Amino acid sequence: MKFVQKEFSCTFEEKKSKFIAHLMPYDLFDEVMIRLKNEHPKARHHVYAYRYLNEFEQIVENSGDDGEPKGTSGKPSLAVLAGNELINTAVIIVRYFGGIKLGTGGLVRAYGDSVNEVIKIASFVEYQKLITKTLICDYSELSKLEYLLSQENINIKSKEFTNQINLQIELTIEQFEELKALLSRNILVV
Repeated sequence: MKFVQKEFSCTFEEKKSKFIAHLMPYDLFDEVMIRLKNEHPKARHHVYAYRYLNEFEQIVENSGDDGEPKGTSGKPSLAVLAGNELINTAVIIVRYFGGIKLGTGGLVRAYGDSVNEVIKIASFVEYQKLITKTLICDYSELSKLEYLLSQENINIKSKEFTNQINLQIELTIEQFEELKALLSRNILVV
């Protein structure tokens, strides 16, 4: 499974209709939809599809046809996302009608092709399940610890300063096993 970390867009034309596909991280979906409706007020349709992992590691999917005949736009777009094993990713296709009706088969192909085209130009990151751990250290250990975490490409989610420092980190299980061997004995792992 893989996902995008930024927005990509691509324009596809079919019988004078223009399909502008925008592929983005799922958490940007609402923001991008509002932006695209403002940028393209004369577009006939704003079709969407998305897939994301919920807190139970289950894939949640949804799509919308936005006035196109039922099942001719959102579902084929979703099928392309699923076929490419994309998660935490959304696509919005802005359609400008070109005056020639495409028919149901033509719509299915056009929407599917527009999503495939934007996927071709996008760059993806392989999904890995992350765990959260807390590291507790003294102030004197902080700079060494932060340096070690940056060298190991481990994300620091938060820092809490009390009589000691609590660093909440996000990493894969494999990274955690490697990190344990590198930590000094003064650092507690919770």
